[in-house]
Amino acid sequence: MPADAGGCGLTAGVSPRALEQAAEWLVRLQDGASSADRAACEIWRASDPQHALAWERAERLLGKLGTLPPQVAMPVLNRAPDAARRNAVTRIVALLLAAPAGWAGWRYAQSQPWAGGIHTAVGEHRTVTLADGTRVTLNTASAIDVRFTAAERLIVLRNGEILVRSGPPRDARPLRVTTDDGIMQPLGTVFNVRRHASSTGLAVLEGAVRITPANNANAAQVISAGSQTRFNQRHVAQPCAAAAALTAWTTGMLLADGMRLDELAAELSRYRNGLLRVDPAVATLRVAGAFPVSDSERTLDMLVSTYPVDAVQRLRGYWITLIPRA
Repeated sequence: MPADAGGCGLTAGVSPRALEQAAEWLVRLQDGASSADRAACEIWRASDPQHALAWERAERLLGKLGTLPPQVAMPVLNRAPDAARRNAVTRIVALLLAAPAGWAGWRYAQSQPWAGGIHTAVGEHRTVTLADGTRVTLNTASAIDVRFTAAERLIVLRNGEILVRSGPPRDARPLRVTTDDGIMQPLGTVFNVRRHASSTGLAVLEGAVRITPANNANAAQVISAGSQTRFNQRHVAQPCAAAAALTAWTTGMLLADGMRLDELAAELSRYRNGLLRVDPAVATLRVAGAFPVSDSERTLDMLVSTYPVDAVQRLRGYWITLIPRA
């Protein structure tokens, strides 16, 4: 099965510092700027090609302010105390860093049915008990819909990752968990499901789970306890032994045993707002340990104190890069 696609070039060659300055100017000019302020902005923009690129992106964002979410737009369009002003700058920087993908992603997320379902924020865990006794634990930035009918009990994983402990077997209705990639039907079991960009990951801790790909029922497989696999709409990968680290998130930890530093950073990024990047010079560094996913500052301190890397922070900690220690 092909690997999921990588990144999308979020910064498009514009330096973080230039984007931060552009955000500052955007807030300043929207907050009752004088003609002198506008002239100073022009001087700044013309003084460096990076400034021009950053301001071009800011102007594109400015054209969307009328439809930005209120928590971003209001501090910009109204005069605000310094704290709110700084908060507005940080939010705008986040949008500038991700534009246009981040803006499109926000609008897409708001249009999805899971926006009103059971969900968690970035860094949040939540356990819910359903009407049949099934317990579902949601990992960071996850969302499910629950649809119980007379014929079935359906859990739709819209985003993120869940651990499912199926309820007592007295309910004759089949329990099913679905993603865009297919259907998983457990048989009195405990299992972990994670959505990836182009596939779904399944790890079975107890019992067994039958996978039926969405577009190829003939490829259905039963995955037994102690095994994990990936599947997409047509294929189920060969199962292998389930890694114990897969469900460490339920205890607030990320377990690494010889994990590449760039892979560790990608996992940690799921639990924090902002960007966490790794310099290619240390990307393949192998790391081991138990890292708290709810405390990114502590995790970064652990990495810096144990391995030959430093953490460089930009944009008031929104953008962090792990680099070789000088």
